[in-house]
Amino acid sequence: MPGMRAECWAITDASAGNQRQALALAELMDLPVRHLLLEPRAPWSWLAPRFALGGRLALPAHQQALFAPPWPQWVIGCGRAAALFTRMLRRLSHGQCHTVQILDPRIDPAHWDVVIAPRHDQLAGPNVLTPLGSLNPVDEDWLADGRDACPAFEDLPQPRVGVLLGGPRKQLTLDADYARGLAAHLLARHGREGGSLLVLASRRTPADVLELFRHALAGVPGLVWSGPDDGRNPYPGVLGWADRLVVTPDSVNMLSEACAVGCAVHTHVAAPLPDKLARFHHALRERGLLHELDAIAPARQPPLRETAATAAELRRRMAGR
Repeated sequence: MPGMRAECWAITDASAGNQRQALALAELMDLPVRHLLLEPRAPWSWLAPRFALGGRLALPAHQQALFAPPWPQWVIGCGRAAALFTRMLRRLSHGQCHTVQILDPRIDPAHWDVVIAPRHDQLAGPNVLTPLGSLNPVDEDWLADGRDACPAFEDLPQPRVGVLLGGPRKQLTLDADYARGLAAHLLARHGREGGSLLVLASRRTPADVLELFRHALAGVPGLVWSGPDDGRNPYPGVLGWADRLVVTPDSVNMLSEACAVGCAVHTHVAAPLPDKLARFHHALRERGLLHELDAIAPARQPPLRETAATAAELRRRMAGR
């Protein structure tokens, strides 16, 4: 392809969730991957991806050299800011760059070659792919690497229960009252079954929620991790060694990655969920992938792994162009 670079660009903003999805898919496209973290300036940042004129002028001066030809064979973006640049690339490359946008761009999907939006977004179109959950890197090799990175977890008493804490979002409260209820459930089940609890906070977890868990679980084998001050992030190791996972209900990404492991996944819903999130929870429950906190679920369940199939479908579609 003359004038094109044999690469796959992954374009994101600073959101860890957006980066994780774009990079997980890009790594499966059989090309070298270049990750561009691009932040448009005003007025493009206000209107992305609707206002797509201006090319590199949409970027601050120190980022403009990153978004320059030769253009890649593939570009995969995730998030509204990235959608501005993936949309631009279709025109700038004269249609030679295969443009893929993850998450609903809130404008006509026809501006891209392919849009990938989770089923609960209810987006439809001939070029729209609708996985059940979010894309992620979790597969058997990733889990094995996680176990290798955290060998000490093997010695923890079983069942090893991984607990993934998110945070509040619009129309969904995750506060100290919620945390007390969740901690009480976890301690009650631990009292019946024994085992260990490996609690991981996210960037969105409120400080009072985290401190409540540190105090409540002080005498329980396991760990409470909240950031670099607690050492290296053990997330892959927790997923790799978990016999069961408990995930707060707020994050599609966390729930999708938990359901990719293949062990039982539980959540604690204390109040009505926003509509889109409720649809996602319902779909997981219908598939037998998500359970109430105290439900007795099969120890193993078919893992939800959609990233490799999505990459294969992209290659198939673009080969036929």
